[in-house]
Amino acid sequence: MVYEDETVVAFMDLNPVTPGHLLVVPREHAVGLADVDAATSAHVWSVGHQMARALRRSSLRCDGINAFLADGEVAGQEVFHFHLHVIPRYAGDGFSMTADWKQRERALLDDDAEEIKEALARGLGRD
Repeated sequence: MVYEDETVVAFMDLNPVTPGHLLVVPREHAVGLADVDAATSAHVWSVGHQMARALRRSSLRCDGINAFLADGEVAGQEVFHFHLHVIPRYAGDGFSMTADWKQRERALLDDDAEEIKEALARGLGRD
């Protein structure tokens, strides 16, 4: 256990990508983003930020940090309890996330933005 309070715990990942890889997990069960309340989600990210700062100051001497959250099986979620990975990065560590990045036309980006704004207006982005 690296950190704990009444809302979250932070502990070392059993199968780390790199040395120092840890997880920030709410104590209350929530499967994914839609299941966790805004205050808990914000606290998870805040503690993740603290963990990243501590990793940077530690003797592990990482060169960077990735914060990673998988929401849903198609997004790579394997453990169905909401959690944030805080992964220290080192030059040449071999970890990568690859994608076929393609530029999207402005009109399509604008359409997507409108869909999201409409969902927010309907309250779908709020608790």
